[in-house]
Amino acid sequence: MVEPTLENWRAADDFLAETLVGHDRALEAALAAQREAGMPEIEVAPVAGKLLNLLVRMSGARRVLEVGTLGGYSTIWMARAVGEGGRVVTIEAEPDNAAVAQRSIDAAGVGDRVDILVGRGADVLPTLEGKEPFDLVFIDADKESNTLYLDWAARLGRPGTVVVLDNVGRDGEIVNPGSTDSKVLGTREGLRMLGEDPRFDATALQTVGLKGWDGTAIALVV
Repeated sequence: MVEPTLENWRAADDFLAETLVGHDRALEAALAAQREAGMPEIEVAPVAGKLLNLLVRMSGARRVLEVGTLGGYSTIWMARAVGEGGRVVTIEAEPDNAAVAQRSIDAAGVGDRVDILVGRGADVLPTLEGKEPFDLVFIDADKESNTLYLDWAARLGRPGTVVVLDNVGRDGEIVNPGSTDSKVLGTREGLRMLGEDPRFDATALQTVGLKGWDGTAIALVV
């Protein structure tokens, strides 16, 4: 039996990505640009990017909201999935990150489907109210604001909107009652909200792989 170590989790993740995702020059170039710009390596793994792409396609989403652009890697995955005439609105707090992402998104040939809004989510999200609802919302930003982002996901969505909340595993720290890590506390509050707020019907899956021990929550707005 293979030992459940971080090294072996990563090897299995590499095998799954090689087998099911393959190589993509535009996506790999986006990651290279992100690394060159010195951004943290916290983008979704290739298998998770493919999952987002499939979720958009399975749900028939044409309007996607992303909170947390970083270098545009996940944005490209979803922009490809919405198809021609579809739209991805993505929010990035750091102007330098947004500039790198814009170049990579344009180079991938999906710039005409993406709007990058620069600013804090708390400031940008209210400006989207009253517009056409989003069909899918992907939240991958500061964990301390998870409940705020989830509230806006419900308000800017509609019944049937898919909501994906990333990084909910936190190396298992979500079950540590003594944790003082603000990311853990924010993640736990977000999960509680998904379980208790009548606007959502949700579940979550633990994962292991390139990101270590982590997980993703998926919900429907009801």
